[in-house]
This record gives sequence, C-alpha cells and structure tokens, in this order.
Amino acid sequence: MSVLTMDKETIAYQGGLLGVVAAAAAGILLLVSSLSSDAIALRTYEDKMAGLNQVLPPALYQNDLLATERSWEFDGQAFRVFVGLNAENLITGYAIQSTAQGYAGDINMLVGIDAEQNILAVRVLSHSETPGLGDKIERSKSTWVDAFESQSLSSLSQPQWAVKKDGGEFDQFTGATITPRAVVGQVHKTLQAMQQKLIPEISKEVSLYE
Repeated sequence: MSVLTMDKETIAYQGGLLGVVAAAAAGILLLVSSLSSDAIALRTYEDKMAGLNQVLPPALYQNDLLATERSWEFDGQAFRVFVGLNAENLITGYAIQSTAQGYAGDINMLVGIDAEQNILAVRVLSHSETPGLGDKIERSKSTWVDAFESQSLSSLSQPQWAVKKDGGEFDQFTGATITPRAVVGQVHKTLQAMQQKLIPEISKEVSLYE
C-alpha cells in the first residue's frame, strides 16, 4: 500500500470521525435545548398560575384557567380574562388582567372577581413605581390592596371609586398619590368592563365551556 493511499484512508477516517462527533454534538445540543425549552415552559406556566391563584382561589374552580383565556377591549384598553368553572361547568369567578398608567410607567395587575361581580382580590404583577413610596401597591410591601376585597360597582358609588384626596374611599400614599389613584381607577374600570362588555361577550360563548 502506498503512502498516498494510506494518507487518503487516514483523511477519510478522520473526516468520518469528525462527522460522527459533530452529529453527536448536534444531538446533545438539541436535547439540551429541548429540555431547557420544556423547563422554561413549565416555569412560565407555574408563574402564571401562581399569579392567577392569588386572585382566584383554586377552591373556586376545577378547570384549566389558561385554556379559557379571552381578550377584549373596553374604553380603549385591553383586558385579558381567565374564567373559573366548577364541576358542572358553571362560572364561579374571573381573573382579569389589565394595565394602568402609573407615575413611572405601566402597572400590570390582576383583579379576581366572583360570579356575583364582587372583588375577591387585587394583585400587582409588575410596575416601575418609586421604591418606598409607590411600591406600596405590592401586596408584599403593604396591605393597601386588601381594601378592594368584597367591593363592587353596587357597594360604592362612582365618586367613591377614588382616593380620599379626590373625595373617594381609598387611602393615598404619603408623597405618592398618582400611583394609588391609577390603581383605584383601573380596578373600577375593570369592574365596568366586566359588567358592560366582558360578561355579555362571555354569555355568547357559553358553548365554549360545555
């Protein structure tokens, strides 16, 4: 066997070996990517459910909340709604997500509402308000949002849906009125959107939950 032939065989062998290694590496990368994607998807699902369960207690529903997600617009604003159903597929509550304009930017929030249109809970998901002032809208920083519990459009008049500085029922924060004013206004608008737009729309889609 000539040196030239041996060199060709060596090159062919090395080329084949490199191909196998490259294929194996690509397979490993695909596997890792798939596992990472699954882990990210699971974490995203868990985070969403954790937020929803803070405003709509799991004891109130037996369905997959995320499967009922709907989007609507009311008064120029977008709302995302998740509907809780019991074992008989009757609506037991709603978790409604929307965004208010705060002092420093968007305030993303969830409002839980029962079948009688009473507020179950309000939670702020994210915001950019001033630490130590506007961040009291976070449940982890203050119990201020608890003041919304059990309230409804019938429990308070239109003027009462405001901070006390504006003649309403809700406390403002020392040195930060814009932030609580924005949240109060958005909670009120959420109730209005639900009564005037969301419930009528959902009633047309009853078959979706049967």
